[in-house]
Amino acid sequence: MTQASLLQPLLDSGKRMEAELVEFRRDLHRNPELSFQESETAAKVAERLRAMGYEVRTGVGGHGIVADLTGAKPGPTIALRADMDALPIQEESGLPYASQRPGVMHACGHDAHTTMLLGAARILLGHKDRIAGKVRFLFQSAEEINQGARSMIEQGALDGVDEIYGLHNLPTLAAGKAATRYGSLMGSVDRIEITLEGKGGHGAIPDQSIDPVVAASAIVMGLQSAVSREISPFDPVVLTIGSLQAGDTYNVIPHRASMTGTIRTFSPRVQASMKERVVRLVGQIAEAYRCKAAVDYIELTPVLVGDDRCVAHVERTIDAAIGADNRIEAAPTLAGEDFSLYLQKVPGCFFWLGSGPREGAENAYGLHHPKFRIEEECLPLGASLLASVALNRLSAG
Repeated sequence: MTQASLLQPLLDSGKRMEAELVEFRRDLHRNPELSFQESETAAKVAERLRAMGYEVRTGVGGHGIVADLTGAKPGPTIALRADMDALPIQEESGLPYASQRPGVMHACGHDAHTTMLLGAARILLGHKDRIAGKVRFLFQSAEEINQGARSMIEQGALDGVDEIYGLHNLPTLAAGKAATRYGSLMGSVDRIEITLEGKGGHGAIPDQSIDPVVAASAIVMGLQSAVSREISPFDPVVLTIGSLQAGDTYNVIPHRASMTGTIRTFSPRVQASMKERVVRLVGQIAEAYRCKAAVDYIELTPVLVGDDRCVAHVERTIDAAIGADNRIEAAPTLAGEDFSLYLQKVPGCFFWLGSGPREGAENAYGLHHPKFRIEEECLPLGASLLASVALNRLSAG
């Protein structure tokens, strides 16, 4: 019997529950919750899992949920993970099931991920006798603020886990397709917070002041030299200052200025070198403008690097399930994902699942856009692929 024929029952199971998955996902979409506030979402997930017969551990790393499925025979433990949180974005999709909560939206599709993993949990229940080992289902809080995975790990979610797998929907890839990549897939995420202290005064008498606004402007521009003149052009790095706050009126030189930003890299080696560069440049530029500077450099998540063996396993599973012609090589991106923290602890693979229209997906609204939407046919496929990845790894024959 071929691998494709072995996976067909899982694909059929996913397809049969499509209407149920769509209904559940739309309910989550109407009622999004921000990071570490996912109490209602977690309660709905736990209720569904318990109805299936799972023992559920709640409140893990915030509102995270852990549930295990023990197979018919002993073997390794494979974890499957989904995230549950939404974003502080006002939805503009125009969908009949759009967010009912002003300023909060599932603009990244975590409602779909949660639904897919619930579907996988249900599918695998029907194939328990084929499992040699254990499947652990992780429903995670607070991915959007890069804190949920760390909290889950600290509270034991990975204890005893041998490998971990996860996926992310991609609206610019057509539904029915998937994308994988060996090595680095997504960038590291660091946050910088800079405070400048000068000497306030009258805007018409700048010589009697020390202007932190001018210093801040010079720092914003000067920090770009850390990328353009200190790092190889073959090592991708993005340094963005996203906010700059100073003063309250037009004719006063303020006493302080502050800014925050993010740094993304595609190499663990480069990520490790960025703090020294930023602290040095900020301090020296501030000194040149007679200001005092303080830098808080916060390392949030590492580069997301899949394990080659696990990536190969996912590729074989995808090819058997939907055909190799529906799998492409994923382009690298400097967007971050705290799934990378799990991959620092155990081997695994993270892959993209197409959620865009069959025609013109490349022109679809991207992740974090207020008009973001998914093609819901990706829900049963995502559930079946997650189940297949685990079952292929743990198949008892």
